[in-house]
Amino acid sequence: MGSLTTSHHKLPIIDFTDQLKNTTPNSTESSWIMKCKNVTSALEDYGCFVGVFDTVSTELDTAVFDALKDLFDLPTETKVQNKSTKPLYGYVGQIPFIPLYESLGIDFSNTPQGIQSFTDVMWPEGNEDFSKTLLSYTKLVAEMEQMVVRMIFESYGVEKYHDSHLKSATYLCRAMKYKTPEKNQSNMGFVSHTDKDFVTILHQNQVNGLEIKAKDGEWFSVELSPSSFIVMAGEAAMAWSNNRMYSPYHRVTMNYGKEARYSIAQFSFMEGMIETPEELVDEAHPLQYEAFDHLKFLAFYDKEENRKLECAIKAYCGVCDNNKKL
Repeated sequence: MGSLTTSHHKLPIIDFTDQLKNTTPNSTESSWIMKCKNVTSALEDYGCFVGVFDTVSTELDTAVFDALKDLFDLPTETKVQNKSTKPLYGYVGQIPFIPLYESLGIDFSNTPQGIQSFTDVMWPEGNEDFSKTLLSYTKLVAEMEQMVVRMIFESYGVEKYHDSHLKSATYLCRAMKYKTPEKNQSNMGFVSHTDKDFVTILHQNQVNGLEIKAKDGEWFSVELSPSSFIVMAGEAAMAWSNNRMYSPYHRVTMNYGKEARYSIAQFSFMEGMIETPEELVDEAHPLQYEAFDHLKFLAFYDKEENRKLECAIKAYCGVCDNNKKL
């Protein structure tokens, strides 16, 4: 496990307040163009950035984390009923080597049906407050992600593919809790990993712990304000961009004696095939990845023998890799 030292690395901070106020942003405006460049530059350099979005009110933010506490207070036998036919979508917890971590997944999380289906399993008697709160939040975060993705497509000059991408996107929301470690426990909240989605938007209560691995191999910690979010490229976006964007390793380390950390992440996954646009392939950037099915890639990674691959997407569909899609 890499050590954390005083680092010169600091994530870029991008404020989207003005863009979110304008419901029909003009892609020819200089401020929009500059923001697009800032987004792709951050994702190329660090694989993530701190996004400031003021659309989630203080009241909603408080309600979301109150709802998460109520969720994790449910009996374990209830939480383990969070199951899915999709790999990596259901309950995760009670794992000996990460005893501090527990999480639940909500598929189609920006839709009333997705939220209600999850709520019905957790609270068969109903919990309207939970459903309303989570849906209000996940819809706003989906809008954030869609704006960031639009900026990525426009920055790379492939906006003609944006509409089809948007239509194929679905969202998984993952609610996470990291318990406070006991004195005799490891303080590892979650192991070093990369995300396997297209774009992740992560938000937390005011307990830090997220650490990012920079391209030079140095780990550094991230501190977030209440109105800020982590926007991160997953391995699917890295492959789509032909390695222009970087999907960073990250982990969670807990402090002894602090309160529990709650976080909520929304992941975008594509239904069907993901393919590198031909505009992103040239002599300086030869094609690195074959077209791939996103959910089949998740199934590949879900196999125990593939969990420790340095770069799962490269092993799965890298042009120069001889591994077969299993």
